[in-house]
Amino acid sequence: MTETPAPEYLERSGRPRLAYRHVVGTGPTIIFLPGYMSDMEGGKATALHAWAAAEGRACLLLDYAGCGQSDGLFAEQTLLDWRGDIIDLIDARVEGPVLIVGSSMGGWLMLLAALALVRRDGPSRVAGLVGIAAAPDFTDWGFSDTEKAIILAEGELREETPYSDQPYVTTRGFFQSGEANRLLGAVIPLACPVRLLHGQEDGDVPPDISLRLSAALASEDVQTTLIKGGDHRLSRDSDIALLIDTVARLATDTRN
Repeated sequence: MTETPAPEYLERSGRPRLAYRHVVGTGPTIIFLPGYMSDMEGGKATALHAWAAAEGRACLLLDYAGCGQSDGLFAEQTLLDWRGDIIDLIDARVEGPVLIVGSSMGGWLMLLAALALVRRDGPSRVAGLVGIAAAPDFTDWGFSDTEKAIILAEGELREETPYSDQPYVTTRGFFQSGEANRLLGAVIPLACPVRLLHGQEDGDVPPDISLRLSAALASEDVQTTLIKGGDHRLSRDSDIALLIDTVARLATDTRN
């Protein structure tokens, strides 16, 4: 079995050092964005990176500040801080178009990063997007009114999660950053091809969120795939095969 190489690190002034893995190859560069309290060691990220390396395609994985092997304190990060992490790594390591793949909260960051890149560099910088149970605006629909009140009054909410032995922690700073950057209430001005994958048995992000996202996107090339029996993680062998096939087709269609 091939041993996973140690990550590289991006040093930054005034912000935590970021851990990442980058394989050089044919563009567009595939960038995987993990979910909340997740990192680049997850099954989808590592499978996509291994496939890209084998196929000679450029790929970038990263840990947000405060997550995985990156420096920083998780509780001090906001949604826009993590968007900044993504942009910093793209600026430092990627030339040419990107194809961004976002899982769960990573799907929200995928949209925010794409919007920032398009505003700055023009539409050609973003070749396409692939969302996996994308969760834009989850600070709005993902918490009850009571939970929102606890976050704002006490500064954080701790919740048990089946995905980790550590509780999910949502801070006031992150929550307020999320509320200030909601996207589903207006047209999302992205014109690139978008593919949305969502498990029909997702108990964390309702499949309706992908349908709402599809409707909000300005792009006329949006396809939403609902996966029978799929849960939130979409980590079965068949789910990962579908993800790789989706990314491969989109990367081939948009190759620079």
